[in-house]
Amino acid sequence: MALKIKPLADRVLVEPMAAETKTASGIIIPDNAKEKPQKGKVVAVGNGTKDEKMTVSIGDTVLYGKYAGTELKLEGQDYLIMRESDILAIV
Repeated sequence: MALKIKPLADRVLVEPMAAETKTASGIIIPDNAKEKPQKGKVVAVGNGTKDEKMTVSIGDTVLYGKYAGTELKLEGQDYLIMRESDILAIV
């Protein structure tokens, strides 16, 4: 699936992973108690800036802050667009 969006400069488009529905001990978490996921898959990356090259690439699984990025809906799917500096780690 090719998205018709290209992030600019040091921005990254991330598809958040689904929130956990069950705890490790088997307790089912209701929808109103689920936390925002802090892990996602990189779907598109910008070209970087003249001073900084991009270190993440398409397909990387990344960790980011709970309130990082801007939420957007594109072709019926939820995404986050954020600066590469908002990404904490590549998993």
